[in-house]
Amino acid sequence: MTVRVRLAAVSDLPMGRGVLVQAEGHRIALFRIAESVYAIGDRCSHAEASLAEGEVFDHAVECPRHGSEFDIRTGIPGTLPATQPVARYDLEIVDGEVFTTLEPVIEEEQ
Repeated sequence: MTVRVRLAAVSDLPMGRGVLVQAEGHRIALFRIAESVYAIGDRCSHAEASLAEGEVFDHAVECPRHGSEFDIRTGIPGTLPATQPVARYDLEIVDGEVFTTLEPVIEEEQ
């Protein structure tokens, strides 16, 4: 049986900025863009910097250490020096609360 874990209230997520959430050993960066919420692994695949601390542009977050950009919908890097994706997490929003199963998904670039 898959267990859902509450990560945050949507109302606690600032528009267009990242928030670090830690849940059962997972470091997850949450992003609220328009009416959607996205979740990716918080650590840059190149430099281990916190992506929740990065600057957000549309649907990309820039690593604060070396400037790699990651698509917050997929975790796939769009710029160097990062070449490996970070995990993304499927979310469910119920009554204004954000939940996940903590099952990371690694997208492959197509």
